[in-house]
Amino acid sequence: MTLTAEPSGRRRAWSRPRTARACARAYRHRHRLPLYALLAWCAAPAWAANPSYDCLIEPTQTVELGAPVSGLIDRVLVKRGDRVAHNQVLATLESHAEQAAADLAHYKSQLAGPTQQAQSKIEFSQRKFTRRHDMAAEKLMSRQDSDDAEAELKQAQAELVSAKENREVAHLEYVQQSSQLALRTIRSPFDGVVVDQMMWPGEIFEPGATKHAVLKIAQLNPLRVRVVMPLRAFGEPAAGMEASIAPEIPAGSHYNAKVISVDRMVDAASGTFVVFMDLPNPKLDIPSGVKCKATLAK
Repeated sequence: MTLTAEPSGRRRAWSRPRTARACARAYRHRHRLPLYALLAWCAAPAWAANPSYDCLIEPTQTVELGAPVSGLIDRVLVKRGDRVAHNQVLATLESHAEQAAADLAHYKSQLAGPTQQAQSKIEFSQRKFTRRHDMAAEKLMSRQDSDDAEAELKQAQAELVSAKENREVAHLEYVQQSSQLALRTIRSPFDGVVVDQMMWPGEIFEPGATKHAVLKIAQLNPLRVRVVMPLRAFGEPAAGMEASIAPEIPAGSHYNAKVISVDRMVDAASGTFVVFMDLPNPKLDIPSGVKCKATLAK
C-alpha cells in the first residue's frame, strides 16, 4: 500500500521509491510505522507503489478469411471456438475442374517419350553421319550425301531440344494450375482461435460481395494490451519495459507484460496517449476483450 504524507506536507521516507537508501531511511523512522508494515513495504515489488492505468486486453490481430476467387463452398473444417494452427486448412471451395486441370498438367510434365525418341534419333543420325563422312573422305560417296546426313543429325539434335523445352513448359503449366487450385483453399495465417463463421457449405462465395469472408480468426498468443495513459506520464514508458497487468477476470490475478511500442501522438481532446504491450498467453487462459489495470515497473 502507499502511505500518505504527513500533515506538514513533507513526504515520509516510506512514500518514496523502494531503494535500499529509502528503506534504510524509513527504518530510522520505524517508530512512525509498525515493523510488519515496514518489512512488507520494503519487500513489495517495485510497481506496487506506482500508479495504475486503465487498459484493455485485445487479440494481437483479428482477420476475416476468404478466397480471392469465387466459387461454391465445399467444406468448412472448423467451427467457432476451435484452435487452429498456422497454415492449417480451414475451408475449401468446390474445385473438381481445377483439380483435373492440375492432374493433366502434371501428367504432361512427366512425359518422357518425346525426349527418348529424339535421343534415339540423334544416336542413329550420328552413326549415319559418321559412316557417310568417312566414305565421302575416301571418295566412295558424294559430298552431297554426307551433307544430308549432317543435316539429319542437326535436325535430330534440334528435336531433342524442342522435346526438353516442351517438357519444361508442361512443368510450368502444372505449377500454374496448382497455384490456381491453391487459391480455392482457405488456410490459417497464424496460430489462433476461430471467432466466428459467416458462411456455410453450399453457399456461393464471391469476393467483394456482402458476405466477403467465410471465417474470422483471432491471434490470442500473445495478447495485445492497450494502455491509456495521461499526458503527464508521456516519456515514462519505453519499449522493453515490464508491467503488471491485473485483468477483471480471473479476479485477483496478475500477469507480466512487456511494452512493445508507445504512441507518439497525443489525443488533444482527452490529453492521453496509448501504450501497447505484449501479454504472453500460451495456454489461452487469459480472456481477451476485458478491461484491466496496468502498472509499470520502475
